[in-house]
Amino acid sequence: MPLLSPHNHQPLIQRKQSFGSLEMVNMELDKQLDLQQPFGVDYGKLENGLVYYVKCNPKPRKRASLALAVKVGSILEEEYERGVAHIVEHLAFSATKKYTNHNIVKFLESIGAEFGPCQNAVTSFDETIYKLLIPIDKPELLSEAIQVLAEFSSEIRLSKDDLEKERGAVMEEYRDNRNANGRILDAYWTLMMEGSKYADRSPIGLENVIKTVSSQTLKKFYQKWYHLCNMAVIAVGDFSDTKSVIELIKTHFGHKYSALDPPSIPHFKVPSHEDPRFSYFVEPEASGCAVMISNKMQVDELKTMKDYREMLVKSMFRIALNRRLFRISRRKDPPYFSCSVASYVLVRDLKAYIMSSSCKEKGTLEALESMLIEVARVRLHGFSEREISVVRDLLMSSIESAYLERDQIESTSLRYEYSQHFTHNKPIIGIEYEAQLQKSILPDILASEVSKFAEKLWTSCSCVIQIVEPQAFASVDDMKNIVMKINKLENERSISPWDDEQIPEEIVSLKPNIGNIVQQREHENIGATELILSNGMHVCYKCTDFFNDQVLFTGFSYGGLSELPENKYFSSSMGSTIAEEIGMYGHRPSVLMDMLAGKRVDVDVEVRSYKRSFYGDCSPFYLETAFQLVYQLFTTEVTPDDEVIKRVMQVKEETILARERDPYTSFSNRAREINYGNSYFFRPFGISDLQKVDPLKACEYFNTCFKDPSTFTVVIVGKINPTVTVPLILKYLGGIGKPPEPIFHFNCDRIKSLPFKFPKSMTREVVCSPMIEAQCMVRICLPIELKHGTMEEEIHYTGFLAKLLETKLLQLLRFKHGQIYSASVSEFIHGDLPCLTGDIGGDIQIDFSCDPKISLKLVDMALNEILRLQEEGPADQDVETILEIEQRAHENGLQVKFLLLYAFNIYYI
Repeated sequence: MPLLSPHNHQPLIQRKQSFGSLEMVNMELDKQLDLQQPFGVDYGKLENGLVYYVKCNPKPRKRASLALAVKVGSILEEEYERGVAHIVEHLAFSATKKYTNHNIVKFLESIGAEFGPCQNAVTSFDETIYKLLIPIDKPELLSEAIQVLAEFSSEIRLSKDDLEKERGAVMEEYRDNRNANGRILDAYWTLMMEGSKYADRSPIGLENVIKTVSSQTLKKFYQKWYHLCNMAVIAVGDFSDTKSVIELIKTHFGHKYSALDPPSIPHFKVPSHEDPRFSYFVEPEASGCAVMISNKMQVDELKTMKDYREMLVKSMFRIALNRRLFRISRRKDPPYFSCSVASYVLVRDLKAYIMSSSCKEKGTLEALESMLIEVARVRLHGFSEREISVVRDLLMSSIESAYLERDQIESTSLRYEYSQHFTHNKPIIGIEYEAQLQKSILPDILASEVSKFAEKLWTSCSCVIQIVEPQAFASVDDMKNIVMKINKLENERSISPWDDEQIPEEIVSLKPNIGNIVQQREHENIGATELILSNGMHVCYKCTDFFNDQVLFTGFSYGGLSELPENKYFSSSMGSTIAEEIGMYGHRPSVLMDMLAGKRVDVDVEVRSYKRSFYGDCSPFYLETAFQLVYQLFTTEVTPDDEVIKRVMQVKEETILARERDPYTSFSNRAREINYGNSYFFRPFGISDLQKVDPLKACEYFNTCFKDPSTFTVVIVGKINPTVTVPLILKYLGGIGKPPEPIFHFNCDRIKSLPFKFPKSMTREVVCSPMIEAQCMVRICLPIELKHGTMEEEIHYTGFLAKLLETKLLQLLRFKHGQIYSASVSEFIHGDLPCLTGDIGGDIQIDFSCDPKISLKLVDMALNEILRLQEEGPADQDVETILEIEQRAHENGLQVKFLLLYAFNIYYI
């Protein structure tokens, strides 16, 4: 029976029903939601207890996203087993009854399904998930992939030899986590989970267990907990039908049986507490100063319409509070640089609302006070109806977009949704019904209801507060005093109401002078139309049906930072950052945020070495808004604002200081210096460089970057209707005035290349940096030069070579010797092709972390492998594997519009 959908290449069926015509739901709050059967998926259970989820889904085509979800995680480990669940997951890919010597990895790579860290499996506190994303254009591939999952369920070998080979890789993953962020999170987690077994069951485990645990201990854990009644197989893909896939699951799993009376999965409670817990954590290597306030609570049950309504209320509270916190961060002398609140599921039945901020050094107590005041302000005065109206528009817009693209969800997203249903009982009611519910419920939710949720965020409600600083400037007693101070202010009602901003109604205040088309060309080979407008701008558009609610666009012009001398570089390189904070679209970011509420549109800019560009995406319904923002970008004169400049410079300074605290900074700086010399262009921004920044010159440079439309090419692809789109193009893009004189005085065919020189001889250097816990990073850089005449072909060769090196180094250093966890090989081309007319230099960069004691040995092994490949060439099988991986990646790329944008960029340069 064919496994591929027969409609694989057919255009998507038109929507039968728009969001606006969706019927409203009769709101009986006590009405039970239908949660027995997850919506839209074939769901069942085999006689041996295995649960399955099978779903036909055409995104991406000819692909299937598979998983084996196991309700077994680190929480089930005894003290002497800490880390065992994670090691079992690693060894699954080493050897099973049928597959030995990492043959599972070889199988995945041979069919173009890449293997990599965290791509194929993850172990958490409560579950382990094995994941595969495979091509299914050959019928046998799906069957073998399901067989691999079946092997994981009961046939992992867990031999002594397998364990010894993998210990180094697991140990390196452990070592990677022993940095500043790892220590901060460990301390916070322990405090959050105090009084529960979760407090000391981190999935990565203990170093001593990783180094000494026996294969017998692994086998006992595996045999005790890995039972089919604790597992689910998930298959989402471009299948012709689900029945044949279910039959494959039955074929590979149906004959398996677990123990007659397997142990039940125990439930571990996390106790609540009234007294807030405090942590003042001094971390010398911290990337910055931070404050976190968490309130733990039980995961919401979603059984009735009332439950769903309460879920929406909590979402609205979170969004409304975040919008206030963002505004505060943009004030004069703000208490923090950034602050937001989010909801996280911590473990199976527990979640937390975590408000986190980053702030200046010695500013953590001020940030803590401001964060607590804002929650108290909501409790006292609530949100305004205008604020909640904005949030309502945002949520309504979001669910409308999800509804319009309900048949275009990626298979990996559905796979995750089904795994959450199995491991965390997260209900699946279907996007169609959710759209009806939200359309019915959202208009009736009042500001008073949303504000009331702040009552659950008292510091007496299982609250944990942590401050992180690189040096000790305060104490836990100071933190407690802040909490008491805010409680007193709230009890006295001494906190003033929120002062709301006035929001303009129109993005564009003055109507543009509509342009016209001076030339039109049809490019039938790519199905695109090119327009040359009266102001000189080139616009190319193509209608596609990849997504029903998305249009992508980019505009670019050559000439960028490489043209600048050193005395202008530092100010100009800060231009985009300063302009964004002042308001490059004619409105301050905090104001524009509300003006765009409910409009699915996003526009950003980038000024790079050789190119200036704007880019973004939007719903077809808001294409006019997107073009209005582009019009504003070209017509707004950004001028320095003292308050904004002070904040931007302060954030930049804190970023520089944080980078200098990072022990890896000296390594990366030296590597950059060796490769590219001490050029100002490649040298990291320092405090002395920051002092050279002239805000006026920064704004002047940014204004010139987006001033002359005649030098820009704009590419638009997506769900567009030319009869609607072209008039908008003429009005807003054609309405941008062309300056009387050229802004940039250079020849676009002779872009100034970057000022660097790669070393002419081999350089080996060890950079030593003091660290709290020993780590090591290895970087090997190989120069490349692309000839102008054969550049496009050589770019592909470079990509193939990088992938080949990555595969071979992983085979050698991880799978054969077990000394690294991962390796990355990337190519860096010093140019935006093909704007440079000469040859282009670049380099291939190899990175991996390892035990410092064996780093030099691994470097020699890597260099010897590279030398061997140069002398002998790759084996035919290696070439076939790489070509298969690249071909599969290319097929996936053809299914997204980003590739079209890239193709258009190449075509029109």
